[in-house]
Amino acid sequence: MTLDQLRIFVAVAERQHVTRAAEALNIVQSAVSAAVSGLEERHAVKLFHRVGRGIELTDAGRVFLEEARAVLARAEAAERVLADLSGLRRGSLRVHASQTIASHWLPRHLVAFRAAHPDITIRLAVGNTAEVARAVADGSAELGFVEGEVEDPILASAAVAQDRLVLVVPAGHPFSARETLTAADLAGHPWVLREAGSGTRSAFEAALAAAGLALADVAVSLELPSNEAVLAAIEAGAGASVLSEAVVASKLAAGALVAPPFPLPARTFRMLRHRERYRSRAADALLGLIRDGAP
Repeated sequence: MTLDQLRIFVAVAERQHVTRAAEALNIVQSAVSAAVSGLEERHAVKLFHRVGRGIELTDAGRVFLEEARAVLARAEAAERVLADLSGLRRGSLRVHASQTIASHWLPRHLVAFRAAHPDITIRLAVGNTAEVARAVADGSAELGFVEGEVEDPILASAAVAQDRLVLVVPAGHPFSARETLTAADLAGHPWVLREAGSGTRSAFEAALAAAGLALADVAVSLELPSNEAVLAAIEAGAGASVLSEAVVASKLAAGALVAPPFPLPARTFRMLRHRERYRSRAADALLGLIRDGAP
C-alpha cells in the first residue's frame, strides 16, 4: 500500500466519482481505477459499490476512509518537518477559516505571507466555526481562524483581532426609522440567521441572552449557510439580521441596508491550533505576520 494509493482512494471517496477525482489529482482516469482496484484485489475487500455509472462507498470503504485520512495527515506532518529543515524554501500550510474571516480579514495577511515566503503554498478552506475546529482537531488543518468560542481541551486558542457586529435591516423595515431599539423590540419581527455552528449565529445568541432573551423569543424565518445568502435575503425584505460590520459595510454605504441603533458587543477573532501536533515554522511565520500587522 502506498501513499499515492491512499490519496487516490480518498479523492474518489470524497467525490464519489472516478473522473472528477482524476481531474482533481491531475492524473489519467485509468491510473485512478488501477489504484483503487489494486487496493481491493490485494486485500480482498470491496471499497466501492458500482451502481450503474456511479460509485458509492461500501461499509468497509467508509471505515477505511477514516484510517486513510489519518495516515495522510501524519504523512503531511512528516513533510512539514522536512520543509522546516529547508528553511521555509518549500512546503505547504493548511489553514481553515470561518466565512467572515476568510472573506474579509485573513486575505491581506495571506498576501503578506506570500510576499515574504513565495515558495510556501497556503491551502485555505472555508467552513463555519464548528467545522474549522473539527479540521484542526483531526489534523486536516494546522491553523484555524474562527469567530466563535471553541471549548475543546485539545485545541489552543489565542485572540488575533476584534470584530464589531451590526444589526441590519432593509430600507423601509419598521426598525429603519427608529432612533432607539430595546431588546423587547427584537421579538415579533422576522429574522434571517446563519446556520447553527457559525460564529455569527453564536454571537447573536449570546447577545440575546445578555438582553434577557432566548432564540425562541425571536421569529427566525430563514437559516442560511453563508453571509452572502443572508445579505441577499435581507435585501429582498426577508427580515433583520446581525452580521459583521466588514460584511455589510458596502451595503450600508450604498443605502441598500440600514443599521438601526442597537448596541452589540464586540467579538474576538481567534486562532486555533492543536496542542500536541507539531508546530511548523510556516504556521509560526504566518502568526508572526498577523501579530505584526495587528492594529
